[in-house]
Amino acid sequence: MDIVEIKNLSYAYTHETIALQDISINIKEQRKIAILGANGSGKSTLLQHFNGLILPQKGSIKIKGTSVCKESLYDIRKILGIVFDNPDDQLFSTTVYEDVAFGPRNLGYKEEEVEKAVENALSLIGIEDLKHRQPYNLSLGQKKKVAIAGVLAMEPEIMIFDEPFSGLDPYSLQQFIYILEKLNSKGRTLIITTHDVDIAYSWADECIILKEGKVLAEGSIDLLEDEILMEEAKLKTPNLYEVFSNTSMRPKNINKAKELLTKLFKKEN
Repeated sequence: MDIVEIKNLSYAYTHETIALQDISINIKEQRKIAILGANGSGKSTLLQHFNGLILPQKGSIKIKGTSVCKESLYDIRKILGIVFDNPDDQLFSTTVYEDVAFGPRNLGYKEEEVEKAVENALSLIGIEDLKHRQPYNLSLGQKKKVAIAGVLAMEPEIMIFDEPFSGLDPYSLQQFIYILEKLNSKGRTLIITTHDVDIAYSWADECIILKEGKVLAEGSIDLLEDEILMEEAKLKTPNLYEVFSNTSMRPKNINKAKELLTKLFKKEN
């Protein structure tokens, strides 16, 4: 089932600044989607159309069959939540608990329902110990987790992350990827915008590649192995693909690469 349907979507900030041009995309439920593109390709503008932060000028976008428009924003935002690149844009309360509780309260949850939603979100993300902390005293990785919990507490079926890996140290990066896998295993559709082809290659099921506000290509994550396509998109092919490009092996992540190399060495010995 297509949970997101975008047809002929176009958007211009001014006559000189055209951000999106005739974009048509279908996204199936419970998939992991990476939207890639160089700076200025339209990723962030497209993302903001998903929950009506920007409304379509031309074309349409539907979330679970509901058109995104001014009248449907409340219903859309119950289905779909966005976690922005800078968590400080989403954290403003005096404690983590209050920040995470804001969304459910805004949706009209009763207080006992709010408490349950907050506890469930904090537990799923693994930050129960931060509940009474002040958000502005947290590390970047912790702030990003709180921002995710704040969206998760509203129980959306679709979660979108804008450049979720920027600024994270390697340990926090691995924790973040683990959280995304956990969310997907719970049945959520996950969409990320990124220019990091290596993470997209190892994590996503499918990719959408943008260039100058247009869809350059969409489909299997194997598209990232197309050197001509990637050069046109002003992106690089994944490092693992580069390492194994002259072999028949195509590991998408480090663990799979280790498994293949271990088997290869055993055969040779």
